[in-house]
Amino acid sequence: MKNLKMKLARMEQDISQTDLAKRIGVTRQTIGMIESGDYNPTLKLCLAICKELGKTLDELFWEED
Repeated sequence: MKNLKMKLARMEQDISQTDLAKRIGVTRQTIGMIESGDYNPTLKLCLAICKELGKTLDELFWEED
């Protein structure tokens, strides 16, 4: 499942995939794969993304029915 919430949060803050990746210590490809739904990040990585984007786990990673 695509993570459009994460992509939108990143774009709202005008942060590129590359910049976000550098800030949390992963590759740009990892960020792209998370956003496209091709990679299931660890809880540690989810928390790092949330902290960097100023969002909660629920706001970025909770799947709504």
